[in-house]
This record gives sequence, C-alpha cells and structure tokens, in this order.
Amino acid sequence: MAKQETVVSKKRRGPAPTGKGVPIMVRLQPDMLAGVDQFAAEHDVSRPEAVRLIIRDWSIRYQVLKAE
Repeated sequence: MAKQETVVSKKRRGPAPTGKGVPIMVRLQPDMLAGVDQFAAEHDVSRPEAVRLIIRDWSIRYQVLKAE
C-alpha cells in the first residue's frame, strides 16, 4: 500500500479576501510613502488600510463622498 502524504497549506497573511472592490497598484515616492507609514503607525493600521482611510478622508473633505 502506498504511503499518503499530508499537504498542509500555509496560512495567508492579512484578512481574508472579500472579493469586493477593485485592486489597484500605486507607486509612491519615498516622501509620500513615509507619510503613509507615519499615518499607519499613528493609527495602528496596515499600509493598505492607511491608504483607504486617507482617500476616504480626502473624499469626504472635498465632497466626493458623503460623510457617514
């Protein structure tokens, strides 16, 4: 009888994908990235979440989105 191998999948980092939204890739210059990193550290969030929060705040401030 052949020996069966057990396959253990590696756990993925970060939250589970929701399938919602459109993924985009943005390149930032070092000074802008430093600002995003500072914001992320001050709010204890990841870089992607920091970018989402920054865009949401800007969009509300300039009335692109309505405040919730």
